[in-house]
Parts: sequence; structure tokens; C-alpha cells
Amino acid sequence: MEKPMITVIGSLNMDLVVETNVFPNEGETVLGENFQTKPGGKGANQAVAAARLGANVHMIGKVGDDENGHALLNVLKNEGISTEMVEKVAHVNTGVANITICNRNNRIIVVPGANNDVTPEYVKQFADKIVESDFVVVQFETPIETILYVIDLCKKHNTPIIVNPAPAQEIPVSYWEKVTYITPNESEAAFLFDEEMKAKLDEKLIITMGDEGVSYVDNNVRKIVPAHSVQVVDTTGAGDTFNGAFAVALAEKMDIHTAIKFANAASALS
Repeated sequence: MEKPMITVIGSLNMDLVVETNVFPNEGETVLGENFQTKPGGKGANQAVAAARLGANVHMIGKVGDDENGHALLNVLKNEGISTEMVEKVAHVNTGVANITICNRNNRIIVVPGANNDVTPEYVKQFADKIVESDFVVVQFETPIETILYVIDLCKKHNTPIIVNPAPAQEIPVSYWEKVTYITPNESEAAFLFDEEMKAKLDEKLIITMGDEGVSYVDNNVRKIVPAHSVQVVDTTGAGDTFNGAFAVALAEKMDIHTAIKFANAASALS
């Protein structure tokens, strides 16, 4: 079977990960247990997940012309992801995410850097590649006007698109109605959608709920696909893995229930 083509438009960050036994209070200094530098960014994470699951993946984004940017490009290439549409820019740093992990929970501060330069004008030059994709995936770590442009483009050409609204930001209601699927977590869904809007979006809205599973609508009834029971080490990137895997499953023509089960399993493994 021919590999599905997934195009991910989004963020590329270097993650600075600190593990500690206690989150510091304001003005407090605590000792950490471990420090790692890891490739990340929601866009890159989703692209890697899709590639590892057998998709032909194209990444659209930007990095700084710095050590972190070069390292991220090498990671994508080693994962078999096309980087022809990832540009190095000299005037800003590669995006970074400061991640503090304590008792299997995380707190994250993202500095977008070059991700802010992923403008509609930049993305427009790749419109032909985007619309021929089996699925397009976007998140909210690049400028919102770029997300709106991509949604309009996909709607115009009937190209399926998954919008992962993280971090949660409001967009015009009409745009939610244009997309194929929306994949917030519980807190993002609560922030973005009231009950009336949830009912209106209906089968578009796939809500991830951590260890409670994933909810979706089937024949006007909201159902839950249970999560897999695993020993949690770190939840960072699990949601991104779900989105990448979900795109692959849908591109391979799995039904919605099977696609969610597939993505759930991938997320648990991550």
C-alpha cells in the first residue's frame, strides 16, 4: 500500500527539560534531579510520530540559523521527514521550550523564536504541496493568521485537516466549522467551547482526556475510548503523538473509532 502523505505545519523547538522532586514557589530555589536537551515543538513531535508510523511526512516551519536549528533539522532528516520546506533564518533564535517535570506532571514555558516567522506569506509558496496531502496537521504554536490561511486553503480544496488547538487560543467560530477534526485536551476544550458549541461541532470534536481516554461523537452520542493502562514516566509529547498517529490512521482509511484506538495506543507508548 502506498504511504499516506501527511503535511505538518507548525513549531520546531528545542526542549530544555528539568526533572525535580518539587516545583519551586515564587522566589524559591530548589535542586533538580536531571537535565536533558531534547528535540521538540508540537509540530515536530507530530511529524515524527506520523513518520515513525509509516507516513510520508513533509514539515513546514522555520528554525534559527543556530546550533539548535541545525540539530533539529538533522533529527527530522534522520526520521525520514522531508525538510525542504523548513527554512533557517538568521535574525532570530530557534524556538525553545522550558519544561519542568515533577511527580509525572509538567509545566512548560515556550519561547517561539523562529516559529513566529511561519507567516501566511511563507506558507503560501507551498500551497500545492499542502492541498495534495492526505491529511494536514496544524497546532497553535505558529501565528494564528497562518493557521486561518491553512484552514481556508484546505477547505477550498477539500483537503482534510486536523487542528490541534494548543496552546488554546480563540479563533472565529466560522473556522472551527471548516476543519475536519479538532483535537483539544479537556482544559483546551473547556476554554474554547461552551456546551452549545460542542454540540454544534459534534463529530469534528475529539477530546483527549489523559488517563480517562478520548471522547468522540458517534451517531449523536458522545462516547469514550478508554486509555491504555501504563506506568507513566513523562506525559510530555503524548498528545502530539496522538495527533500524528490519528492523522496516519485516518489517512489509511480507518474508521473514527479504530483511528482513535490506534492513536491512543501510540500515545500510551510515547
